[in-house]
Amino acid sequence: MKKKGRWIPVIGCLMLVLFLAGCGKTIDIQSTAEQEIPSQNQIVVGVSQLGSESMWRTANSASIQQALCKENGYFLLFNNARQKQENQIKAIRSYISQRVDYIVFSPIVEDGWETVLQEAKEADIPVIVMDRNVSCDPSLYTAWVGSDFTEEGRNAARWLEEDLKGKKFDQKETVHIVVLRGTSNASATLGRTKGFAEIAKTHPNWEILDSDDADFTTAKGREVMEKYLQKYKDIDVVVSQNDDMTFGAIEAIRAAGKTTGTGGDITLISFDGTRSALEKVKSGVINVDIECNPLQGTYIQEIINRLEDGESVDKINYVEEKVYTQKNVLSVLGDRVY
Repeated sequence: MKKKGRWIPVIGCLMLVLFLAGCGKTIDIQSTAEQEIPSQNQIVVGVSQLGSESMWRTANSASIQQALCKENGYFLLFNNARQKQENQIKAIRSYISQRVDYIVFSPIVEDGWETVLQEAKEADIPVIVMDRNVSCDPSLYTAWVGSDFTEEGRNAARWLEEDLKGKKFDQKETVHIVVLRGTSNASATLGRTKGFAEIAKTHPNWEILDSDDADFTTAKGREVMEKYLQKYKDIDVVVSQNDDMTFGAIEAIRAAGKTTGTGGDITLISFDGTRSALEKVKSGVINVDIECNPLQGTYIQEIINRLEDGESVDKINYVEEKVYTQKNVLSVLGDRVY
């Protein structure tokens, strides 16, 4: 598929989001006429990012902006939906009306995309879904790039299996577990919950006391963890579905006079593998961090380049990920960019 060269600017309608390097803040600026006119040889890509709720999301956005940059032959339109599906749908429709060459988006939830994706298909604009999944006819999008969230959940449970071996717990003693889930109906939440549960149900002594949404934020993570600590006297394991919620949980646990991590009162399992969290793995505050790789920009760039060359692409494209404990975390900390 070659670039169509059919870009139609919509002056004064599109809000571009620029991320300030190194600080995680966002600024909305009205696009200017100069910014709205790409050169003839640039590939125009419209991106709808679901928000900027975490360090992971900031790194994900930066990765896309770095890969789809002017130096690589791209003209990038970037919209922050601020955690609202209606904002994403509006942005995608704006991209369709402007006849961009490609649309990339990270869906806030799985459902409700059929109509707008059908509109993109009818406009002959390839759509690449990133990070999270959509629950619709797969023919409505060209490719998906992201993590195997279900496998991430399994990896967390597998680690816990090994960690419990040789400890005070055996098949006759109950392991009390609480879960901090992410955003309701988000792919990461659904997949990690499913994967962990698959293995947990094979252990009759694993008791999941509670599981509640904490929206992938530190504030909500602390709030939900405080509720758990008040409600349950004996908590052995906390499964927190992202690092930001984990930081909130640590605050709540410390405020309650308890400790986490290596030799602590509570075993702490986290997801994402951001640098700040891996530092806590190194120091023994977090027992294990299941990586969710946000650096998806180069994967998306490769897919678009192949489509431009008329080549076929895989429908599902998983990014490379690992599991980090004190044993191997030093191998990655030195080069961690997020």
